[in-house]
Amino acid sequence: MSLFQQLNISGSALTTQRLKMDIISSNIANATTTRGQMVNGEWVPYRRKMVEVEPRGGPFANFLQTAMQQGNESRGVRVTRIVEDQTPFKQVYDPEHPDANQDGYVMLPNVDMTKEMVDLLSTTRAYEANVTAFNAGKNMDLKALEIGR
Repeated sequence: MSLFQQLNISGSALTTQRLKMDIISSNIANATTTRGQMVNGEWVPYRRKMVEVEPRGGPFANFLQTAMQQGNESRGVRVTRIVEDQTPFKQVYDPEHPDANQDGYVMLPNVDMTKEMVDLLSTTRAYEANVTAFNAGKNMDLKALEIGR
């Protein structure tokens, strides 16, 4: 393992967790946005977005096989894509809303605030854990450099 490999691994995780927090923040901010995007000439509500992450070097099975054969270390994680949640929109009866249909129902985004807050909390904890791992690796590298003095 090279001197900076641990820092690179933690750095990739920090970048990934930060992007996840940004996407979750966007979901929370748009939880009531009834005009998220134009589709076929009509407005549709905002759709919840999610981040898909995988280890660098492909799926875990490929990584495990390579590590067992060659003894290579992980190279961190990467975001593969940002996908939209395809769960149905919520319907709320509000005939006075400007986006209500002829029956008085408004289509609201498929954002569940409880789910978003749980995701935000777990992502924040993962970010904090990676900061701790990054700092521990940095301190070990500094101690290793002090030995050479």
